[in-house]
This record gives sequence, structure tokens and C-alpha cells, in this order.
Amino acid sequence: MSDAADGAGDEGRSRPEVTDTPLRVEGLSKRFGGITAVDGATFEVERGTLTGLIGPNGAGKSTTFNLITGMLTPDAGTVTFDGEDITGLEPYEIADRGLVRTFQIARELQEMTVLENMMLAPKGQRGERLWRSVLPVARRDVVDQETELLERVWEILEFFEIEHLAEEYAGNLSGGQRKLLEMARALLTDPDVLLLDEPFAGVNPTLERRLLDHIHELRDRGYTFLLVEHDMDLIMENCRHVIVMHQGRILTEGTPAEVKRDEAVIEAYLGGDV
Repeated sequence: MSDAADGAGDEGRSRPEVTDTPLRVEGLSKRFGGITAVDGATFEVERGTLTGLIGPNGAGKSTTFNLITGMLTPDAGTVTFDGEDITGLEPYEIADRGLVRTFQIARELQEMTVLENMMLAPKGQRGERLWRSVLPVARRDVVDQETELLERVWEILEFFEIEHLAEEYAGNLSGGQRKLLEMARALLTDPDVLLLDEPFAGVNPTLERRLLDHIHELRDRGYTFLLVEHDMDLIMENCRHVIVMHQGRILTEGTPAEVKRDEAVIEAYLGGDV
């Protein structure tokens, strides 16, 4: 990877050393009327790993993501992040703590350029205020912050190899390019754990390989990933630990080899014995 990867990875980062398992989900449940979407889900994600969350359609994977990240409030159970109970917090509060997600359908601002989309992502920006406009020192602080932010934006765009699209409107990007932009925006928030919801959906094989390469490099630099994906082969080839959901419950978890041999997994995916 280029020097840009260094800027996208360790530079300026201060990782909490609270626990080797930053994300813990215990007894998580959610009902929609008479339908139980998530039923007592319990699992952990180890720091610095790429963990896969798989299951047939309707297994409850995306709902679990929504519960973890505050998009939905669980009926029961807890979500703990770096030792803190974050159950029921607002999505922005969870993201501010370093637990950030992407979406199955990219949510870029289509009428803004790639660069403008990126500049909106980071937290803690000072922004424009009346008092800043009349105090020279305050104005310099804002300019310095914007300069530093712009440098980091370009580093991450280069890391994801989309710097040539900086002035392109996000609405004109292909599906794969939008996935790259969304992951770049997520990385710019300086997360500790990234939850990726179907990051390869609608992505051609070439871009899929690029995305995987970026994910593996970031994991090697200390980032932690929880990945929802329908493609079992992709999960088995790229994840060290795999969690399988079925009908809202955790069916099993383990190494790819262990999960492949599990008869309950075979039955859940294929509807019978093999």
C-alpha cells in the first residue's frame, strides 16, 4: 500500500485498551408485532479481528446491526462497547464513542461532491461562528483545522483509490464506488470498531477484491470489523471467526472450518441434511 494507507491507519490514533473484546452483545431481542426478529442474541467481537455474521435471508442480521448501533431500541438485552453499556443510546452517541457502521444501501449525499461528502464526516469540527469571524486567533484555529482535515481526507481518498473522483457528484458514482466512499467516510470518523452491512452487495468482482484488500490492511493496522454478508464463501475465506444466525437466534459460532461442518448450519442454509 502507499503512504496514504499510513495516514488512513495509525497516524494520530489513540486506541482504548479497555478489553480484548470491545463489543459484547448479551440477550439482545426485538419484536415487531407478532414477529420476533432477534431472539436473545449473544456474542462477542475480539479486538483487531474480522468477524463474520452470516445467515439466510430474514435471519435477523441487519436488525441486530440496527440494535447495536442505536437505529432500533431492543426489547431486551444489552450492548456493551469498551466496557460501557451503550444500550438505547442515540446513533450519534454510539458513533462518537468509536462504534461506526455502514449501510447495505450507501447513504451518500448525492447532490454533493465526493470531497464535500468526506468533509462532512469527521466529528468535533469547530465550524463557523460569529465570534470566530471577529477574533483572529479563532479564525486561524478554524483554518488550521480545515487544512489538517483536508489533508486527511485526501489521504483516505488515495487509500481507497477514489481521489480522482473527488470533484464528482456522489449521485453519479457506480454502486461499487459508493461503497468505497461510504467506507472512506466511516474511516474518517476515526472509529475503533466498524460494522459493515453487506459492503459487497452490487459490487463487481474487481471492486470487491479492492474492498477486501482495504479491509484486511485496516484490520492488520488494528481496526476491528463485524461484517454482515450473504456470501458464505466470502466470509469463510476472509474471517477468522464466524457467527451464524437463523430465525433471530445465534445458531452457532466458531472458526470457518467448524462452522462449515456444523449440521445445523447445513440444514439452515440448504433445508436438509447433506
